[in-house]
Amino acid sequence: MLAHDQHSLKRTPLYDLHVSLGGKMVPFAGYDMPVQYPAGVLKEHLHTRTKAGLFDVSHMGQLALRPKSGRIEDAARALERLVPQDIVAIAAGRQRYAQFTNDDGGILDDLMVANFGDHLFLVVNAACKDADEAHLRANLSGDCIIEQLADRALIALQGPKAEAVLAKFCAEAPAMTFMDAGPHEVAGIKCFVSRSGYTGEDGFEISVPSGDAERLAKMLLENPDVLPIGLGARDSLRLEAGLCLYGHDIDTTTTPVEAALEWSVQKSRRTGGARAGGFPGAAKILALQVAAMPFVKNTYKR
Repeated sequence: MLAHDQHSLKRTPLYDLHVSLGGKMVPFAGYDMPVQYPAGVLKEHLHTRTKAGLFDVSHMGQLALRPKSGRIEDAARALERLVPQDIVAIAAGRQRYAQFTNDDGGILDDLMVANFGDHLFLVVNAACKDADEAHLRANLSGDCIIEQLADRALIALQGPKAEAVLAKFCAEAPAMTFMDAGPHEVAGIKCFVSRSGYTGEDGFEISVPSGDAERLAKMLLENPDVLPIGLGARDSLRLEAGLCLYGHDIDTTTTPVEAALEWSVQKSRRTGGARAGGFPGAAKILALQVAAMPFVKNTYKR
């Protein structure tokens, strides 16, 4: 890579930690990210499947959607104008997988939406985060305050030992169920924690203030069951679990139905539902959904 290209890459708050751990750094979505560590992709993959892996996903976008009315349902209904999912039904302390769609039914990005009681918390893909924020501001500014949470890092602790590891720092972790999400203290640090991930394993994603990210990551890595995991194993894990990656398996040329993501569109937003349609590309997406064969509900998709 040319020197000027290297310098143009952004760095997450964990960059120095990656280098100190022997991470092989590569460009990804405009960031200098670790593709693997000395253990290698295969060992990192297998370790996540049997114990616990720690992933830096701080390159992803984090946004808060705050209703100007003060009513969370108003923010939820506003967001439903842009996604095919039932956002109103997300209970406080829960999250849901969604997609931004365009007028042709194509996927602009996929995202996670959590209800934090007084606002919605969104996590979007790194390569799309600027466009996503602009999309939200162009369409929802009348109803919501859109806040970019640029001062936060995001780490994922994934694997069958993840609960036991995190429980030592967050007493509420064992009581959290799949797709629970909300503010929690982790090692005395005020974080946003969700029981979810991108590997097909049990695990947690932790949004932490940037200034505390390295300290928290080091504490988690002190556990012998935890290894740092790079982008290589992240990709092989999600492929093995059958999880789509935006820009590879899904993009603006694929509808949620064509991507086998119809399970993510709740009954209330489908034809005949209480709030059917009303999102970009609804006519095409719902027509395809009606024509599609019965599907088996997927367990999770980021």
